[in-house]
Amino acid sequence: MTTRIPDDAAAPYAEEADFGYRRIPAAEKAGAVRGVFESVARRYDLMNDLMSAGVHRLWKDAMVSRLHPRAGERILDLAGGTGDIALRILGRAPEATVTVVDLTPAMLAVGRDRAIDRGIMAGIDWVAGNAEQLPLADRAVDAVTIAFGLRNVTHRDRALAEIRRVLRPGGRFLCLEFSRVVVPGLDRLYDAYSFSVLPRLGGMVAGDRESYRYLVESIRRFPDQPTLAGEMTAVGLQQVRWTSLSGGIAALHSGWRL
Repeated sequence: MTTRIPDDAAAPYAEEADFGYRRIPAAEKAGAVRGVFESVARRYDLMNDLMSAGVHRLWKDAMVSRLHPRAGERILDLAGGTGDIALRILGRAPEATVTVVDLTPAMLAVGRDRAIDRGIMAGIDWVAGNAEQLPLADRAVDAVTIAFGLRNVTHRDRALAEIRRVLRPGGRFLCLEFSRVVVPGLDRLYDAYSFSVLPRLGGMVAGDRESYRYLVESIRRFPDQPTLAGEMTAVGLQQVRWTSLSGGIAALHSGWRL
């Protein structure tokens, strides 16, 4: 069963927000992001495989290994509508409980269908909601994960504060996100690939070139590794660290509520 939380539950408090390289009214960003993912939902995971040559699977495995989920834990997976992270968590800890919160019902439908196809009917909840106003009580979960979703929220500071709010003391936050390349020369190759190949691939496979142009632009607008670590620290997360993956194409950040 999917629970629906209204999109406007979290009122915007800035006049404008980034949407790729454009600036749009902050009140419109959630709807614009939902439109992108509604368009690509059914082909989203296939596109991830094609765009990264399957490397995204290794990154996600690394995040779940770092999480080290255990039986009895309650884990919140944000922006995980297609179930990629949630199903990995349950594969390692079948007696854990995962709540998936995603802005886009179409993405949640993909994940729910995938879970049913694998015979997973219990231990996972699917909730349509906004990361800036999470539908959970204070100190409700043992861990929060988000993979390739933080860059799509309207106000990162509010989302990060909400993540800390719902974590129990001793709980951990793990964020897997595209980041800044740290290997000399790789940055130019990566830029050429991202802006030339990925939108074209999105047009051919997902039938939506513009959505993948936005996704590439959103990556470039996202802060580098130290800046994101600073934002996590600013909301009260502690022992914040990061590991650059594949030369910095992605990074895995972690922080604790102590």
